Amino acid sequence: MSTLLLLTNALQASAEVLPSLALLPHQIRILPPEVAALVDAPDADAVLLDARRDLVAVRSASRLIRTTGIDVPLILVVTEGGLTAVNADWGADDVLLDTAGPAEIEARLRLVIGRLAATRNDEPESTLIRSGDVVIDEASYTAKLNGRALDLTYKEFELFKFLAQHPGRVFTREQLLQEVWGYDYFGGTRTVDVHVRRLRAKLGPEHESLIGTVRNVGYRFVVPPSTREPAEVKA
Repeated sequence: MSTLLLLTNALQASAEVLPSLALLPHQIRILPPEVAALVDAPDADAVLLDARRDLVAVRSASRLIRTTGIDVPLILVVTEGGLTAVNADWGADDVLLDTAGPAEIEARLRLVIGRLAATRNDEPESTLIRSGDVVIDEASYTAKLNGRALDLTYKEFELFKFLAQHPGRVFTREQLLQEVWGYDYFGGTRTVDVHVRRLRAKLGPEHESLIGTVRNVGYRFVVPPSTREPAEVKA
């Protein structure tokens, strides 16, 4: 069962606008066809806009609805004559004849809602890692500190990223060697110390303490006192 918003001024609401809709087990909320009505509107799976009359006003309303950033399908309910007027620049995802039967309504709702869900699933996940004043973008291989770009080598970036993904957690040199350099790396753990030293130098005196040393154990990422919270990996 889906939740649908029906935008209409019709007195009989869904019974008048789209009679067959009442035969389906969906939850229908009636609202006036105004953008302001959507501000506090309940969450919905799709929006139906009564487009049976005054197509000029409907076109404006449809475009305005899209400017609100509403992230659900918008379906216009039109008469047969109105089909010739609807264009892609109206911003609607689909149209329904007001005489459509329950099977057609259900099929169109299922398809348009399903398409949006598939699109969301296909969208690439955000690659930003935030921890304190540090922002790391895995996609572009860039790291910023207080908005300042850090000039890091590939391995420096990988080491910084790995530590920032696990704030406060202590890693031995052997663990960092395996996680950042890989199991097939035959160099010694000394290379970890070298990269940490270079990384601290690039962070500068004020921020070199972001990479903390735990004596006789290894290294960890230290979140600044004002922002001690887990690293946020946006998805």
